[in-house]
Amino acid sequence: MNDTLEKTKNSVATYFKGVRTEWGKITWPEKHQVVVETFFVVVIVFVFTVFIYVVDIIFNALLSKF
Repeated sequence: MNDTLEKTKNSVATYFKGVRTEWGKITWPEKHQVVVETFFVVVIVFVFTVFIYVVDIIFNALLSKF
């Protein structure tokens, strides 16, 4: 039982050491890049939302005639 507990502790410690090592390799984007890309995502979502809304209105108008 004690041996299993030691192996588990070592495995967890090794995992978090690996996480710390990989965390240091991350290259974070600049603030300007994040702002610009967020803006584009919001604009694209808005455009698609408007498109789907217009298509819905058209289908509603067409189907209400039947």
